[in-house]
Amino acid sequence: MRLSKLIASTLREAPSEAETPGHQLLLRAGLIQQLAAGIYSFLPLGWRAMRKLEQVIREEMDAIGGQEVHMPVLQPVELWAESGRLETYIPPLLIVKDRRDRELALGPTHEEVVTDLFRKQVQSYRNMPALVYQIQNKFRNEVRARGGLIRLREFIMKDMYSFDADWDGLDKSYDAIFSAYVKLFKRLSLPAIPVDADSGAIGGKDSEEFMYLTEVGEDTVLICNECGYAANTEKADHRKLALPEEALADLEEVATPGIKTIEALAEFLKVGPERTLKAVFYAADGELVFVAIRGDLEVNETKLRNALGGAELRLMDDKEVAAAGLVAGSASPVGLKELAKREVRIVADDTVLSSPNLVAGANKADAHLRNVNYERDWQADIVTDISEAGEGDACARCEGGTFDAKRGIEIGHVFKLGTVYTEKLGAKFLDAEGKQQVAVMGCYGIGVDRLLAAIIEENHDENGIVWPKSIAPFAVHIVALNPDKEGVSEAAERLYDELRERGVDVLYDDREESAGVKFADADLLGMPLRVTVSPRNLKQGSVEIKGRSEADAEMVPLSEAVERLAGMA
Repeated sequence: MRLSKLIASTLREAPSEAETPGHQLLLRAGLIQQLAAGIYSFLPLGWRAMRKLEQVIREEMDAIGGQEVHMPVLQPVELWAESGRLETYIPPLLIVKDRRDRELALGPTHEEVVTDLFRKQVQSYRNMPALVYQIQNKFRNEVRARGGLIRLREFIMKDMYSFDADWDGLDKSYDAIFSAYVKLFKRLSLPAIPVDADSGAIGGKDSEEFMYLTEVGEDTVLICNECGYAANTEKADHRKLALPEEALADLEEVATPGIKTIEALAEFLKVGPERTLKAVFYAADGELVFVAIRGDLEVNETKLRNALGGAELRLMDDKEVAAAGLVAGSASPVGLKELAKREVRIVADDTVLSSPNLVAGANKADAHLRNVNYERDWQADIVTDISEAGEGDACARCEGGTFDAKRGIEIGHVFKLGTVYTEKLGAKFLDAEGKQQVAVMGCYGIGVDRLLAAIIEENHDENGIVWPKSIAPFAVHIVALNPDKEGVSEAAERLYDELRERGVDVLYDDREESAGVKFADADLLGMPLRVTVSPRNLKQGSVEIKGRSEADAEMVPLSEAVERLAGMA
């Protein structure tokens, strides 16, 4: 590739919309171009890196027996109805209609499609385990795309699916793919740690995320400083403060003029926030949900959503609460359902079962109740863990450990789906006794665009990108200084042609630009090896070879340069 012909240009300054160092470099190096929010075109250098990244992924998936397929982006909504996710998937599906007014989903994921593929193609246990994968475009109806390639509305994903005859088989497939991910990220020079994660809209039994820890990450990871347990905040188990047992006291109303927050209530009544009961109102798919949680805890909306069967949540404002006949700032589960003007579901954190004599709202302005107790004074429709762990909280997996909070980018996610989809879609096979059994399924994803973004976040310096050799768009960057003088152009052209004949990917800067511009662009673009051909070097019969991450350059005889570079590339 001649740089003079490249359909992309470098930028000296980062565009104002670039949010992270990696995002800035993607734009400055001319790797991507934004078309709309969360929608990008890949320019030649960026697409070469993506193709090489995809090839590394293919090699690791093939090595464990993966079979590559290609499944449609357009998916009949009937498949999603069959799985039960048509109305519950979050964010809501992007739906289009064909000329006959039939609805089709733009696939954000392919569990339904691959399960349909399995049930039509595999009939016997002899063909299992079956590992299939694809690298395919996906679409998510994101509310807010961010971070360049970190959160997109259209993106490329490697998704693999395993089908096994039993749970032991699933465990083996899961472990094999987990190990392949560890090897993959190591090949890509990207440190990644596995953390417990919520299965989200995919569903299933267990799941783990591979996280690249970085201050620009959009997720929060909690890591125990004692035992090393790590989890996304959506999933993290923490040891909640236990209140001492005490006799149940009589319910008592107290005046609390102007008090509307837990902090103000605790200060006014001289009690700790853990002795209060906080009320939070949500709309969940049109349903009014009242959440009761101790005042020292925060609601984990992912846990709450799971408790409600995957409902889409949003906080209700004070006007909506008032319209339901309830009092924001002084609400309580005590007598709530009788007061409400509409049906309400009460969800409580499990700490209410062992927290006696709490202070809660009196369901009227400027008043609260002392000594509110679960079962005696109120009951919930659902009682479960809905609290969010945070930095400094006690780890539930060990004694004495507490959580440190780190930011991170999710670069891979593995799920044990079990029979969630295979039962609903009737994906069965004949076992060794000739009996029909339901296949046991796993799902394993990598966001390829996001992975590229994370690699650049990790591999750069103040001058530009420092590409890992495995996915660099080009292995060698030839810089010709003063190409119109003393045989420079001829020597550079010969190097370019001979390296290409040896199968080396070469970027050749043949532009009429100053040395400063050419060197700055070489550092910005970040190819692993830079070769400088200049009048001064040629007088010595040599060229200068420098590794992108090396401080010093080496003078190599021109006659030996091709052999040396081919061995290093």
